[in-house]
Amino acid sequence: MNLDSTFAALSHETRRAILKQLASAGETRLSDLAKPFNMSQTAVSKHVRVLSDAGLLTVERRGRTRHCRLNAQPMKQAADWLTDYETFWTGQFEKLARHLATKGKK
Repeated sequence: MNLDSTFAALSHETRRAILKQLASAGETRLSDLAKPFNMSQTAVSKHVRVLSDAGLLTVERRGRTRHCRLNAQPMKQAADWLTDYETFWTGQFEKLARHLATKGKK
């Protein structure tokens, strides 16, 4: 698992939108994937390459077309990593709430 490449790939709104589109539509041709964006297919291809390098999607060439498919496993690993910190911060906020409650009683 390489969290750095996962978070770097997710850092751009276009790449997040591409993943969202793949999550809802399933496997999609690259040309169709590029349609909603106000950019060239070449520019979208660069975003797809970053996502592919991070393992977030797979690209399969079929004849003259490329088909993209979501691989959500790296996002699951990132979510699991973040969950550990969510637990930490929840505990910190609970401690703060208890502290403020005792301050208010004095």
